[in-house]
Amino acid sequence: MLAGMTDAYDEPAGIAARGTVLVAAGRGETAEIYARFGRRIAADGYRVRILPDVTADPGGSLAAAEKLLADDALPAPKVIVGPDAGALLALTLAARETPGLDALILAGLPVPRPAIDLLGWDAEIEARTACPNHRRVLGEGGASLQTDLPAELLGAGDVRLPTLGLHGDADPISPLGEARGRYPGTLVTIAGGRHDVLNDVSHRTVAATVVLFLERLRLGADLPAIAQVRRP
Repeated sequence: MLAGMTDAYDEPAGIAARGTVLVAAGRGETAEIYARFGRRIAADGYRVRILPDVTADPGGSLAAAEKLLADDALPAPKVIVGPDAGALLALTLAARETPGLDALILAGLPVPRPAIDLLGWDAEIEARTACPNHRRVLGEGGASLQTDLPAELLGAGDVRLPTLGLHGDADPISPLGEARGRYPGTLVTIAGGRHDVLNDVSHRTVAATVVLFLERLRLGADLPAIAQVRRP
């Protein structure tokens, strides 16, 4: 792990935690990659915990998530944020009706297809993000996502929990046209977004969308509206 990095981000001192967000890193991702996201969500009062790449040890990641969801010291509501293969872990937890899980946020949901050949690391980074900072972080500690998806995470059934989907409309790894119908709940598409949608150039807008979903969830599982557009 890089110096100064962590897999845990807490709410600011003196502020009561508003909930817990578990981030299940996807293929080729580490805890370091979600430092920016973790700090930002924590700054809004949510306690953030980051799980390792689920493809390295799917069973271990599932067990770690279940343990955190059962931890009474972590405040509810408890939400899994699943980018890439992490989205499959989130769907698997929902299908199991895992106790403690209140909602899902799925990002860059992968489609069931063979790993694509991006012809090298530079081409892969181009497909994943246009954000200069995220490209730098990937260069320092990222790994290729060109691996097969874990078979044990592909059989998720119906989802009965509140769910937010986030997907880049320029994602060449999991094309929106193929992925759209696989999302339960509400899907928000990001203009020009590539595969690493939580860490792409629109990461501020994506994080704001996540926080709005979390704030609505705190009001109830039916996600009551907080802000509404009124036409004159």
